[in-house]
Amino acid sequence: MELYKRIIEIVDASLINCLIPIILTLIFIKLIFKDRFEVKKVLNLIRWTIIFYTVITWTFYLIEMATTEKPDEYAFINRATGVYAWAYWIMFLSALILPLTLLIKKLASKFWYVLLVVFGMKSGMYFERFVIIVTSFHRDYLHGNRNVELIDLFVFGIGMIFLQGIVITILTLGIFEIIKRKR
Repeated sequence: MELYKRIIEIVDASLINCLIPIILTLIFIKLIFKDRFEVKKVLNLIRWTIIFYTVITWTFYLIEMATTEKPDEYAFINRATGVYAWAYWIMFLSALILPLTLLIKKLASKFWYVLLVVFGMKSGMYFERFVIIVTSFHRDYLHGNRNVELIDLFVFGIGMIFLQGIVITILTLGIFEIIKRKR
């Protein structure tokens, strides 16, 4: 199970977190180059990647939750019925149900809908990062101005995610272009 968790972390960091810049780059390429590149095929590949990732992640999550020796480790019931239950259910359904709507081909062919799905999938992560940044602004007990370093680190992280997404998009479009020319 540890190997699985490590693989998911690697896939998250290298691909899933970069899906928003990937889709935005695809939209930009479609607007600039019209029908020059295989943008729809790359979007379809992203669609199936999202579906596969969702099914695998939730299957292993349920297996781990069912086979754990310490059921208190999973605070599902406390989160699902607590004070912030509405937020938890929105994030839960956005991460589980929303990606499975990409099985509907008509919805999956729309760039903006896929972008919405990707944002919904990772809304918990975005909210967590937002909370970390906001609470760091209100730390009165630190000497000096440590907020500047945190903001610089955050901007650098976003820049790297966008750069990684653009590179993945260009490589994927290049692979599809090579396949198209070989035929």
